[in-house]
Amino acid sequence: MSVFRKAAMRFSGNESGATAVEYGLILGLMTLALIGAVSATGTGTSAQWQGVSDDVTGAMSSAGT
Repeated sequence: MSVFRKAAMRFSGNESGATAVEYGLILGLMTLALIGAVSATGTGTSAQWQGVSDDVTGAMSSAGT
């Protein structure tokens, strides 16, 4: 029974697994925040990129004539 008790005490004192889970949760939350920020930026600048595309298309058409 002493071997089991020593193993249980060693296991209960080990916190590296809990730390790994915490880092995993933090990484997951940061990933969600990054995806949200990139998505919002893309949606907000979509009209501007369309304007650039239209200008380039017009310039290329004028240069070809």
